[in-house]
Amino acid sequence: MEILNPKLEQYIFDLMPKQNEIIEEMYKFGTDRDFPIIGPLCGQFLRQMAMVSNAKRIFEMGSGFGYSAVWFSMGMHEDGKIICTDGDPNNRDRAISYFKRLGIDHKIEFHLGKAQDILKQFDGPFDIIFNDVDKEQYPETLDLAVPRLRKGGLFITDNALWDGEVVNEGGDIYTVGVKEFNKLSFRSKDIVTMIVPLRDGLLVSVKL
Repeated sequence: MEILNPKLEQYIFDLMPKQNEIIEEMYKFGTDRDFPIIGPLCGQFLRQMAMVSNAKRIFEMGSGFGYSAVWFSMGMHEDGKIICTDGDPNNRDRAISYFKRLGIDHKIEFHLGKAQDILKQFDGPFDIIFNDVDKEQYPETLDLAVPRLRKGGLFITDNALWDGEVVNEGGDIYTVGVKEFNKLSFRSKDIVTMIVPLRDGLLVSVKL
């Protein structure tokens, strides 16, 4: 299901300023291999969120080969820190290579393993926590992430509309996980939540 009218999405895409060659290379690497990355429209949104929240500390639950971290880095303080996580050492090595080429490796700390287990090792507070773990695990991330955000901090989750499957009854374990997570987020008394219908849906929660 197309979340955003393809013509409107292309219109916004065409308005975007051209990125540097390395970010373009990362985007091509992801699309050529059907690797799930946020893309430049959501990337620009993440950059804005880092800017408006004056972010100095960001935690990524699922970083892949570093595409989202690059966008966050463009919106945060020069002395800020992004903690990246991924279970695949090949993704980590590729990400670190990109970070070095972009000159942002001093902002990045990359941990190998399950994001939830790594997050438990940190007390916070974080300005932003970005959530992109396996979808069946989404519901368990809420109670882990929100206490580690500062007041006014952002919990941003990718794939909140899950290719439109969220409007259908039932579904596989991934769809059920996304739908349950969305319900929990909107019902939580600790955060204020809305879904931004960019690409596959970004759920944005602000900690009260």
